[in-house]
Amino acid sequence: MAKTQDASSSWPPSVGALKDSLRRHPSGWLLAVQLLTVVVNPLMENTAAGRAVFGVFGIVVLALALWVINRSQAVNWIAWLLAVPSVALSLAANVGGQSQLVPVAHLLESALYFYTAGALTAYMLGDARVTFDELLAAGATFTLLAWAFAFAFSVCQSWYPGSFTAALNTESPRTWMELLFLSFSLLSATGLSDIVPVTAPARALSMLEMFAGVMYIAVVVSRLIALATLRVSRKP
Repeated sequence: MAKTQDASSSWPPSVGALKDSLRRHPSGWLLAVQLLTVVVNPLMENTAAGRAVFGVFGIVVLALALWVINRSQAVNWIAWLLAVPSVALSLAANVGGQSQLVPVAHLLESALYFYTAGALTAYMLGDARVTFDELLAAGATFTLLAWAFAFAFSVCQSWYPGSFTAALNTESPRTWMELLFLSFSLLSATGLSDIVPVTAPARALSMLEMFAGVMYIAVVVSRLIALATLRVSRKP
């Protein structure tokens, strides 16, 4: 038993340990990759090579999302139906330079992220226990919703030019990082900051995200907190 504990605490972790961690906590890996994308995206956004790397990050996130869905009770074929063309279009847009495919790729990615967020929400609400993996799933679901709405904003901006304005470069299309920042701001109810939806479709999407953020806190997060508090209070 001591040897097993020493092996599990060694650094760097073995391939077997990483596989075991991925098997037990796919939501945690999904959350970690998405947060890493937030950190590195500002370094990659302004170059063609950087956008290609960002596309690879997106494919990794999609793969982890599929793995999460595979572990849940969701219908797998729906996820694959969204993911396969999304990956193909994303590669063609980011690596092949066919930028006209970006709106369609983002539309499919948005749908897949919404579907994955729904699968994780059903997983968290499926029993009266709070596990460590469910806490990781709570964070992953929040980021999935933020990404899903950011992709929806990107599609809206492509279909309705001028949907969003900001304090700087008011007439220019908003970058992906700006749209993701707006999405996080709305979902967390911290405000719009300097990015504002100005067309009716953009404002409709913004209102839906505000509603989703409030309901996520009210239903999912509050339930997890209540169950965790109840479990602690029942301990002898």
